[in-house]
Amino acid sequence: MVLSGAGDALGYRRQLWEYCPSGPQIHAELAQLGGLGGIQAAPPDWPISDDTVLHLATAEALATGLEGEPLLQELARCYVAAMGDMEGRKPGPTSILGTSQLRPGEPAGYRIPFNPRGTGCGAAMRSMAIGLRYPRPTELQALIRTSVESGRMTHHHPTGYLGALAAALFTAYAVQGRPLAQWGAGLMETLPLAQAYVQDAGVDTQPNREAWSYFPQKWGWYLAERGLSEGRGPPRFPSPYGPAERDRTYQSFSLEGWAGRSGHDAPMIAYDALLGAGASWDQLCSRAMFHGGDSDSTGVIAGCCWGLLHGLAGVPAGNHQALEYRPRMEAAADRLHALAWGESAP
Repeated sequence: MVLSGAGDALGYRRQLWEYCPSGPQIHAELAQLGGLGGIQAAPPDWPISDDTVLHLATAEALATGLEGEPLLQELARCYVAAMGDMEGRKPGPTSILGTSQLRPGEPAGYRIPFNPRGTGCGAAMRSMAIGLRYPRPTELQALIRTSVESGRMTHHHPTGYLGALAAALFTAYAVQGRPLAQWGAGLMETLPLAQAYVQDAGVDTQPNREAWSYFPQKWGWYLAERGLSEGRGPPRFPSPYGPAERDRTYQSFSLEGWAGRSGHDAPMIAYDALLGAGASWDQLCSRAMFHGGDSDSTGVIAGCCWGLLHGLAGVPAGNHQALEYRPRMEAAADRLHALAWGESAP
């Protein structure tokens, strides 16, 4: 949870880097700041964005221990409440619209209509906590149900809410210690289960079915590009693959030319960064947080997964010690750990 927030704050830089179209420019500015070790990620210069505010909303709703419809109502309530903490955080228009349509406490008040334009990354960026709550392979159906339903509370389009599934699933894989090379193939195996859930749920089934294909097609293309279609590594990267090359490559992942903006490519860029970074926080940030795209949304996902794999090893203290809302992140994480594993878990 903490490094997820750090990834968000670093990629956001009070809007300066989230909206910078040039990875090389960001890297040049980073060098002028003294590199990662020169950054104290704390307000006013390095606040968290809407990404972490909404991720905390997910985590704190899950931390109640509620299940079923009461959990969905609580998630909706927390998302609506979180929109009151968006001054200077730049929430996306789809998240604003979606939360305005929620009616928590009313029957089915956590549902909104299908949105043909609900393809953004707003559901993906807030869903890692679902993987923390349901980390076991035996809990896959609970992970699917919660990520799909929470995702389409604002992004009721498969390209949007399947990003929530990907972020939650990758987080669970990190907890499980599943080899990174298998994560993408595991997602592809899970998508038919998610499609069956959506069909069985019976909510706007026809438009969901008609819009379904883009997400699996794009992920299938990406995995073929990296040589990971069968879940066996090592990944195959372009050479060279520096900041300028990554900007061009990430744009090729995108739906409309803004890398990381959509539900499919925010987790895709985070995954690509994890594959290339190994145990290096510097490399993870270079690839996931410092690029010419939606860098806080890719950073918030990558930071969470990297933290589960590597902890705080090699992370400059200034990147996380004074992070905005860090006590809330820690409290939610402790409660999710207790719910998932029991109070006596190591």
